[in-house]
Amino acid sequence: MTIEDLSGMGPLVARLGRAGQRFRHADRARPWVLDTAVVALVLLLFCLPDLLHAVGSIDGDHEGPRRFRLVFTRLPVAGMLALQAGLVLPLLWRRRAPAAAFGAVTAVFVLQWSLGAALRADVALFVALYSLALHGRLRQLPWACAVSAGALGLVAARVSAAVSAWDALFFLLSTATAALALGLVIRIRRAQLAGLRDRAARLEIERDQRDRLAVAAERARVAREMHDIVGHNLSVIITLADAGAYAAGAAPERGKEALHLIGDAGRQALGELRRVLGVLREADGPPAEPALSPQPGLTDIDALCEAVRAAGLEVVYRTAGDIDALDSGVQLTVYRIVQEALTNSLKHAGAGARANLAVVVEDTRLTITVQDSGPPDPAGRPRTANEEGHGLVGMRERAALYGGRVSASPAGAGWTVRVDLDLTPQDGAR
Repeated sequence: MTIEDLSGMGPLVARLGRAGQRFRHADRARPWVLDTAVVALVLLLFCLPDLLHAVGSIDGDHEGPRRFRLVFTRLPVAGMLALQAGLVLPLLWRRRAPAAAFGAVTAVFVLQWSLGAALRADVALFVALYSLALHGRLRQLPWACAVSAGALGLVAARVSAAVSAWDALFFLLSTATAALALGLVIRIRRAQLAGLRDRAARLEIERDQRDRLAVAAERARVAREMHDIVGHNLSVIITLADAGAYAAGAAPERGKEALHLIGDAGRQALGELRRVLGVLREADGPPAEPALSPQPGLTDIDALCEAVRAAGLEVVYRTAGDIDALDSGVQLTVYRIVQEALTNSLKHAGAGARANLAVVVEDTRLTITVQDSGPPDPAGRPRTANEEGHGLVGMRERAALYGGRVSASPAGAGWTVRVDLDLTPQDGAR
């Protein structure tokens, strides 16, 4: 076979595949058509020749050698038609009730050979056995094989006067085995294809589920980022606006400074919002704006503390350990937790309070501690543990990414937040 011949097989195989698919669809829609076609084919190929020979014998013709005429009984046309109908017509329900069809065909087959008659329509027994192996229950096959062997043994005994009984039995059992094996092979192949289709459907469902989970996780991440950005900057802006309004009459310069700080905080919030929401937009062409700034890290905590100090909360910040070796994911988590904790201190302790911030790295543990002094007004009270808002929930979600935990409790007139993170690399992270 040449290369040209091989290259030309592609369209042919594709056409055959499409034809087979159309045939299967048509068969599922009208299964009686195929069953009727099989019966008609058996009648045409195997029953009609026997009828023609029977009519010729009536006219005086002799059929076959003398030894075969002595072995087989010559049936009248009516009896032959009855036996042929009993052998072939049960094939109409060979797929809907394969066991019943096999039983009916076998019964007529045994009756026919008990009378000593030989018919070409006996091929219906092998068709029924094939259909039982393909469509029937597997536990029915052992008794079907035993019944078939007994019926074929009767045939071998009947023809022993003409041919060797062992040769006849070998040929008949080989044919029955081939029919049985063909049915089982096609059945196994169909089961494998059904399993592959089911697996493909499950994989498609799992892929869709993974996509939905990824979308949900991304939405949750964006929601946390939005909460941290908006909550922190709005708290700073509100505090500065209140301070500016108070100082507008007594110290206009302080009010002007507060307005500048409000503008800086607003621009910072706007820049961070653009960076977070930028991942949700699909760019059709090259970006017209400069590249977005990277995610904040530990180096940005100093600027965060300065912004909080400008809002009126005194912040004392210290670090310990090798914080520069932390990866960007850990640094972003630490920054957002510190941002949320300082925002809560600014919101509940207010201007004039003091907050101590500590970030400590020890081996594979990282500890964040934020402790504020509480409101300067002696009447002020720290909120109790049952008043937790979304801020603490967000901190716990971020800490959980690194196997950490968050504790928040009153400390004198103020409030203390402590976060412990596990920096041990996960499996496969090395």
